[in-house]
Amino acid sequence: MFPSARASRPGRTAEMTEQPDPETAFLEQLGQRVRTMRALRGMSRKVLAKVSGISERYIAQLESGKGNVSIVLLRRVSDAMGAHLEDLIPIGAPSPDWPVIRDLLRKATPNQIAQAKDVLAGQGASAQRRMSFAGIALIGLRGAGKSTLGRMLANKIGWSFVELNKEIERENGLSVAEIIALYGQEGFRRMEQAALGQLLERKEPMVLATGGGIVSEPLTFERILSSFYTIWVKAEPEEHMARVRGQGDLRPMADDRSAMAELRTILKSREPLYARAAAVVDTAGLSVDAAAARLIEAVAPVLKQDAHAFGLRSVAS
Repeated sequence: MFPSARASRPGRTAEMTEQPDPETAFLEQLGQRVRTMRALRGMSRKVLAKVSGISERYIAQLESGKGNVSIVLLRRVSDAMGAHLEDLIPIGAPSPDWPVIRDLLRKATPNQIAQAKDVLAGQGASAQRRMSFAGIALIGLRGAGKSTLGRMLANKIGWSFVELNKEIERENGLSVAEIIALYGQEGFRRMEQAALGQLLERKEPMVLATGGGIVSEPLTFERILSSFYTIWVKAEPEEHMARVRGQGDLRPMADDRSAMAELRTILKSREPLYARAAAVVDTAGLSVDAAAARLIEAVAPVLKQDAHAFGLRSVAS
């Protein structure tokens, strides 16, 4: 008599019971995506709860993978963060370029979409437009020293210095906080993209200090990377917090007892995006003058390369 299948595979039942539940895995990935997106936007859990109208406890359950969320509530969460609903749905591991491609497609004309389809199908010649050099952009978390160091660098090399958030405020007649309160994260990101476009139309080199959350908007960040020599100005989390408190600006961590933990979460979620910069300047433990000298050293190669094009004076002068 042949042995039964059960007898021949004594460990089969145990193996099957150890398989992860697909629904549990899905909810855990969903929670991770919500946490990551919230951190990219620089929002505390308390702020997200307030903007979405969903309880903080429910959002905590959602982020922990224990929330059996409805599609309507998930849409409210994504709207509150100014994110696309599909960005929160686990669908495998898409290309890192997918968010940029998706946003470009949303804005494309029917003719442009047809051309893109031909290129992707291998039926057309790809002609990549080289963006003109617009200057040096500083990215990084609030409190890294982008404004202070950027202004010093601009003075040293004779370029104009621009703070993108200040440009947004000037063009719209509202503070960043007021814009977000009135139009939400999505509205602010639209204004940020428009302000960047107007700056690029000036056709003159500049040192640009960006907002810490600019990396959360794929199309805008891609334009920064392709138009500027981009530098990540970084520091230790404690230094970020001390500098922000020194400025009297606690957005978006005001009245949040876990502000330091939130800051670390934000930094961790953004680090892979900040790391796409062409160079990194670590200001941890440095004086302002020492950090400025390190920044000037980091930009020396690109300044030398474009000196004739822009009539730059030497950084050593």
